[in-house]
Amino acid sequence: MLVTSEVKLENIVLHKVGNKSRDEAIRFSKQPLQLDPPVKELLLKYFLSPFKSEEYFNLHHESDINLNEVYSFVSKIFADPDSLWEQSENLARHLYEQSEHPKIKEGEFYVTYLADCVLDGEAVDAVGLFKSESRETYLKVFPNGDTFDIDSEDGVNINKLDKGCLIFNTDQEQGYLVATVDNLSKSNEAQYWKDDFLKIKFRQDNYFQTQKLMNLCKTFVEERLPEEFEVSRAEQANLLHKSLGYLQEKEVFDLHAFQEEVIGQPDLIESFQNYKSQYETEQNFEIKPEFDIHESAVKKQTRFMKSIIKLDKNFHIYVHGNSQNIEKGYDEERGMHFYQLFFKEEA
Repeated sequence: MLVTSEVKLENIVLHKVGNKSRDEAIRFSKQPLQLDPPVKELLLKYFLSPFKSEEYFNLHHESDINLNEVYSFVSKIFADPDSLWEQSENLARHLYEQSEHPKIKEGEFYVTYLADCVLDGEAVDAVGLFKSESRETYLKVFPNGDTFDIDSEDGVNINKLDKGCLIFNTDQEQGYLVATVDNLSKSNEAQYWKDDFLKIKFRQDNYFQTQKLMNLCKTFVEERLPEEFEVSRAEQANLLHKSLGYLQEKEVFDLHAFQEEVIGQPDLIESFQNYKSQYETEQNFEIKPEFDIHESAVKKQTRFMKSIIKLDKNFHIYVHGNSQNIEKGYDEERGMHFYQLFFKEEA
């Protein structure tokens, strides 16, 4: 978990980075910003408040991590924090080279050195990279004699960071520990911040393992299971609910115990094992047979694991277990399917 209450903004450089495909320029600052304490506090809030997720990444390169530009420049900053201004220009040039998609907007690019980020109970320094692309219009009201005047001004909303990343000075050999946010580029073709500029991959920690396991369970139940077996939607919903319940109740995931307690039947277990192997090959990673279940990952993914049977646009049935108390039938007279629900009392 990241704690930012004690973070100190030691140094900050601001450059303006345009869109290369539109021949917009880079405008370099000649020196670091000199800020008053109140402005520093506002900037820290702007930079750090979006980092709430416990999902982390590593900088990556297919052949040699030293060929990752951001890794190379940031390593030099950690080795010599006084080189921040020099390396900030290199980072801005690298960002400019990746800014060719027509959706990418010109914006301010901040390179910062942050001290005393508390990560999992330990203080660690970080290099922060942030970009502001969007503008909002603000009204300014000020007195004028016996009345008031109103004017407008465009500016940056400090509650809405567009793009940012924190590169922590830890796990250097694996590509550092990286947290990132991107609140503008949602489409695949515009993911230049993560894919082209940073070049990051998921850090294969307990959060990652938990998240990928839940994705595996969901796709197995919803896609593979009905291909190989005759299962009702109620049985699918029940198995999904049991999978989620296991992860919510246990602290450690054990593959053998999960298969026995949740999946149960030998033919279903064999199908799950085959699907798991296929899933790992396609995704190019391995779900470990044992790992600590990450509570935050479970909470985040729970909404995607809902055990719901959707009936046209009229009804949703939420299944929380005991799928044998749901029976599906067909009414010949109405020409419609139906479900019977058996229960002892209304809540």
